[in-house]
Amino acid sequence: MKYRNRKTKGSIHLLLFVLTFITTTIAGAEWIHGKPLIDWSKGSLAEWVNSRTIGSGLHYSLPLLLALSFHEFGHYFTARHYHIRVTLPYYLPFWFFDFSSSIGTMGAFIRIKERMRSRKQFFDVGIAGPLAGFVVGLGILYYGYTHLPPRSYVLEIHPEYKTMPGYQVYGDDYSKYAYQADSSGTPKLLVSLQKPLLFMLAEHYWVEDNSRIPDPREMMHYPYLLAAYIVMLFTALNLVPIGQLDGGHILYGLLGPKVFNRIALILFYGFLYYAGLGLVSPYTPFPRLFVHLGLYVYFLYLCFYSAAPLPSHRLTLALSVVFLQFATLWLFPKAQGYNGWLVFIFILGRFLGIYHPTARVEAPIGTGRQLLGWLSLLILVLCFLPAPFQIEVIGS
Repeated sequence: MKYRNRKTKGSIHLLLFVLTFITTTIAGAEWIHGKPLIDWSKGSLAEWVNSRTIGSGLHYSLPLLLALSFHEFGHYFTARHYHIRVTLPYYLPFWFFDFSSSIGTMGAFIRIKERMRSRKQFFDVGIAGPLAGFVVGLGILYYGYTHLPPRSYVLEIHPEYKTMPGYQVYGDDYSKYAYQADSSGTPKLLVSLQKPLLFMLAEHYWVEDNSRIPDPREMMHYPYLLAAYIVMLFTALNLVPIGQLDGGHILYGLLGPKVFNRIALILFYGFLYYAGLGLVSPYTPFPRLFVHLGLYVYFLYLCFYSAAPLPSHRLTLALSVVFLQFATLWLFPKAQGYNGWLVFIFILGRFLGIYHPTARVEAPIGTGRQLLGWLSLLILVLCFLPAPFQIEVIGS
């Protein structure tokens, strides 16, 4: 019976990996070609779809899954080293029919089936994944920036740029006119990938011909850069030093439970303040403001679920966030956070937790591990972005 159960569980892991491989390959092909897989006007596959074009998505899916696998197996083998019961990675496929909303995966995770015994174990298991994934992601980033195609590459994806007014003047330097409102007044939706510090450093040191550096609004068409971007984004999110995220394990190992739990609450509070800034404005007309404010306070209350044991304390924290955000908006009416973080923060506060469980053995970690821990926080600074995706609507 045990053998059969193991075989069934192994099949689930394999099935999820295959599905994630398929969805990331499809998503990669869609981003490379700048078009969705399904042509909804005809109700069938788009004309560009064939074995060769779908195969081009492997330039995105293979490096992405390689980095994700190194990350998860870094955790897995470190846990096995300490004889901690742990599952194989669960890969999470994710694909929408609207390609502009899909990257093919929501990442992967392993499940640790028993409590770790010491700060050293928490630290080692926590840091192994991000470091392994980051090293592979760095290799992908290096390859992407040292093998950039010429600027005309984007014109193969967007041939409409050639027919726009200004092409004869600017040629391959399409960014001077392609992102401006046209005479028809039709609104354009532009999604750009904001570059973290690591990408800026890579462009400075690894790119010989600066004319080949892609515009942030076209970077998703470069499969290796997009794969590296997603890897670094996942790495940064995992390294956020809150709760039982990898960064939480690391900072807990560095500082111990008392100091860590104080810092984690402060970081969570600040993160929530920034993410929700501007979502509800004091300048909204009163009837609507009353409804919006009530729903928002309830949302914040849920986010603080694991921060305070008493409902009154959660409500106090929620109201204090709103007070600070409204005070900021009164002083700076155009201040705006990145609301896209709110889902991540909700999952963190409501389900994953803000604080870190204590270990049986609270002995401090050694100097070598401390250096690795501070290095991981430097990686967080290099990879994290306050607003990863920027959406612009022009011509509206």
